[in-house]
Amino acid sequence: MANGTLIIFDLDGTLIDSLDDLTEAVNHMLSAFDRPHLVRKQVQKLVGQGARRLVEQALPGAEEHDIRKGLDLFLAYNAAHIADQTTLYPGVAETLTLLKERGVTMTLVSNKDASFCRTLLEVLGLAGHFEAVYGADSFPARKPSPEPLLHVMRQFNRDTADTVMVGDSINDIAAGRAAGVRTIACTYGYGELDALQGADWHIDSFRELLTLPIRW
Repeated sequence: MANGTLIIFDLDGTLIDSLDDLTEAVNHMLSAFDRPHLVRKQVQKLVGQGARRLVEQALPGAEEHDIRKGLDLFLAYNAAHIADQTTLYPGVAETLTLLKERGVTMTLVSNKDASFCRTLLEVLGLAGHFEAVYGADSFPARKPSPEPLLHVMRQFNRDTADTVMVGDSINDIAAGRAAGVRTIACTYGYGELDALQGADWHIDSFRELLTLPIRW
């Protein structure tokens, strides 16, 4: 096995706060169906399962053709306004820089499509930190399946003792536990706190990552 820690990060709710842009995209889509708009807190409960699941939940009772139309509208608007209001959480840029300087291998596995992830990382100045970026369309299964994490571990020749999953949702923690790796829950993100209790560690800010008893 290779040496050094491998970190697998989630994106939305972990590294970036994209909820305002996601809310705008959802409401643009809802307008096409003459449905009432949602507020940020309502959209927060819909994220984390991928774009299609978000649209399905935002359009309860919709037929399949309307879900497909809604998904197209949501994705097109989100792509055109990918980072109008999206920001990094405090401490993300400097913490990732320190980890990279220490030789930590950093990767990203999101339930957002990979092209959206890469665009966001480029726009927000984070792309150079990551050795690999994977999204919902990268594998047959997405988080909470452990398969994306296991693929990354094989790619970088790491075992469970060398790998850490960092995320803000039950999907991240469940995927990490199923893969047999240590898990870090970001309590400042979008996930319900009760759902994060199974994580090995909890951090209330991204900077706290460096204080954990892990070989960085």
